[in-house]
Amino acid sequence: MGDDEPQAATCRVGQQTTDGHSTAPHAASFDCFGTLVYLPRPNSPAAAIAEELTAQGIELPADWAAAYTEPHLDRAEGAELSLPNHARAALSSRGVDAPQSVVEAAVLDAFDREAEILPGAVETLDAVDTRAGVLSNCSIPGLVPRTLSQVDLFDRFDTVVTSVEVGWRKPHRRAFAAVADELDVAVDALVHVGDNREADGGIERYGGRYRHVDGDLTGLAERLADAVTG
Repeated sequence: MGDDEPQAATCRVGQQTTDGHSTAPHAASFDCFGTLVYLPRPNSPAAAIAEELTAQGIELPADWAAAYTEPHLDRAEGAELSLPNHARAALSSRGVDAPQSVVEAAVLDAFDREAEILPGAVETLDAVDTRAGVLSNCSIPGLVPRTLSQVDLFDRFDTVVTSVEVGWRKPHRRAFAAVADELDVAVDALVHVGDNREADGGIERYGGRYRHVDGDLTGLAERLADAVTG
C-alpha cells in the first residue's frame, strides 16, 4: 500500500512510553450474540428441546412444557444456570432419568441455527492489533464456539469464554476477570464491546472501557482505537 493511500484504523494496545509504562489497555473482548453475530432463537425453546430429546430417544413427560418453565435449581445472584442442567432437572422432577451427555447434545442442537455475521464485524476484527477474546453470556455449553466456527470467526480470537463455563454472567466481575485472565491482562485493562449496556457495560465498574454497538460494528475500529490508545 502506498504512503498516500488511506489506511484502515488499527487498534493498537500495549504501546510503551519512553519510561516503559503502558499508555493503553492491553486487550479487547467482544460479546458474541447481537454483537458479532446474529443467531435466531427457537420460537419455543421448550418445544425445540423436546423435539431434540425425543430424537435422542428420551420419553418426555406429558406436561413437559410446564416442567420446563418451573424452577428446579438454585443459583447465587449473578451466577449462570446451565440450560442442560435445568432441562435435566425438569425431566427428573417428572421421574425421567436422562444421561447428562444426551441432554447437553439435545439442548445444543435445539439452539444451533444458521448464524450470520453482523455488519462491520470482520472489518473491526481485521483492525484489532492486540490479544482479543469473546466473553458471552450463554447458558448452553458449546453454542458459542460452534456458532463462531460456523461463520469462520472462531480462529480470530485468542480465547472464547462463556458464562456457563465460568459460572458467572456479565456484569459480574468474575465473568470479566475470566476473560481478562485468559488474555493475560488485568480486568481494568479490557476494552469490552457489546450490545447490552447493563451486562456488557458492567466492565466500567471495574475500571475497564466499554464500547456500545447495536447490531452494526461499522466504524467501530476508529472508536476502539480511541479507547485503547486514550
